Amino acid sequence: MHPAKSIVFFTVVSGAGYGLLVLLGVGAGGGLLAPRSAAGLTGLATALALVSLGLLSSMFHLGHPGRAWRALTQWRSSWLSREGVASLATYVPAAGFGICVYGGAMRWAGVFGVAMALFAATTVVCTAMIYRSLKPVHQWHNRFVLPIYLMFALSLGALWLVMVLRLSGAHATPPLYLAGAAVLATAALKLRYWSFVDATAGVPSPESATGLGRFGAVRLFEAPHTGSNYLMKEMGFAIARRHAGMLRRLVVVVGFSTPVILLALAAATSDRMALVFVILAALAGTIGALIERWLFFAEARHSVTLYYGASRT
Repeated sequence: MHPAKSIVFFTVVSGAGYGLLVLLGVGAGGGLLAPRSAAGLTGLATALALVSLGLLSSMFHLGHPGRAWRALTQWRSSWLSREGVASLATYVPAAGFGICVYGGAMRWAGVFGVAMALFAATTVVCTAMIYRSLKPVHQWHNRFVLPIYLMFALSLGALWLVMVLRLSGAHATPPLYLAGAAVLATAALKLRYWSFVDATAGVPSPESATGLGRFGAVRLFEAPHTGSNYLMKEMGFAIARRHAGMLRRLVVVVGFSTPVILLALAAATSDRMALVFVILAALAGTIGALIERWLFFAEARHSVTLYYGASRT
């Protein structure tokens, strides 16, 4: 599938913001956030900035941005519509959370925080289900996609949380270990996903797609078009196996290994150097996630490509 830059940026950056909202909300609900906490308010502002920036970038993928509001009316049948509704609804408890933390009403901050975490997690689930629900794309319609989206949101949110805590002068050791564990869990899940898609193929085949399987193997006799068309541009995007392998290794090094090493260095060094390390860890994790998400789209093959000579999806 064609990896639109706006959607890649949206899913990663907003995912990091929603992951940060989940962690802040759970922390407040568990009584771990102090009244009028600078870290809590800074973290909330950072998370909402990431979410808003991601949502704004997604508008560039729309043919008619002025009609985007119409998508919100299809929530009964569309995961895209549900994502839009959930993303906007998240701002309501987030605003209540911020007001309560600023005013020192931590009991209510916990209530709003739990609601904020639930709405944020729901938004990430809806985003993942947009792709998970598409049966014609084997690389998306599998059991790994939803947990991968959730784990990337959690791990990126944890990396940004550690950075915010360090910048605010708050104690960040437990969240630092949480971030490291989340990154490692995300890496294990992503490696398992790559192994799965490499070892399996989609159910449709040229024989089943054309209905000619009873006559034997089906091969392309003549291309359906003499030039490029929308279907092949959007759904027949292909990346060389060598390039895909190189980018996968880059994701492992930049997105997974580097943040873990930097977090370990932050845990073993002074406050000033620790701040530098956690900032670099958050940046490395985000860059790695952007590469991973680009690959997630670039390696996906729609079943329609079977009509254009593809032997598998």
